[in-house]
Amino acid sequence: MASQEIEALTGALARLPGLGPRSARRAVLWLLKRRETALDQLVAALAAVQERLVECATCGNVDTSDPCGVCADPRRDARSLCVVEDVPDLWALDRARLFPGRYHVLGGRLSALDGVRPEDLTIDLLIERVAKGGIDEVVLAMNATLEGQTTAHYLAERLEGYPIRITQLAHGLPVGGELDYLDEGTLAQAIRARRPVG
Repeated sequence: MASQEIEALTGALARLPGLGPRSARRAVLWLLKRRETALDQLVAALAAVQERLVECATCGNVDTSDPCGVCADPRRDARSLCVVEDVPDLWALDRARLFPGRYHVLGGRLSALDGVRPEDLTIDLLIERVAKGGIDEVVLAMNATLEGQTTAHYLAERLEGYPIRITQLAHGLPVGGELDYLDEGTLAQAIRARRPVG
């Protein structure tokens, strides 16, 4: 039996995504064996993040400064705005370094079942950013779920009156995907989004 403190640490780690009780126990044992190096570094890093963590007032990203590093970067194209559901989506797109513009985090997606309404998201802040001018394109980078596509459709309607180009991420066949392994929804989207060859 481990002490109360070790069990509490194991329980806290087990609540992290991708870690269950066994993985958390292994991580705790690994950290305990490397107290002076790994554990101390982890504790210091967590304390620093907890102390300095803020939400960017401009885009909704999580960072240690406001505005965040993305919004403060002068190399970013301020005329392009990519709208994402949540911070992990922003981080995934930015890690790929494929989008040169700025971002807007909604804080979720519309969902009647979960009771998430437009006023629960940062949609009004998005409309304010577009209404100020200086934005030529808004990319709707919603997840390919029913709620994500409902949110994208709602945003497209709300942004319709502004002199901007509204685009959406393509959905369909993944690179290297084989047709017989794909679900019907993915195949249907790929057929609907087909384009001319050549």
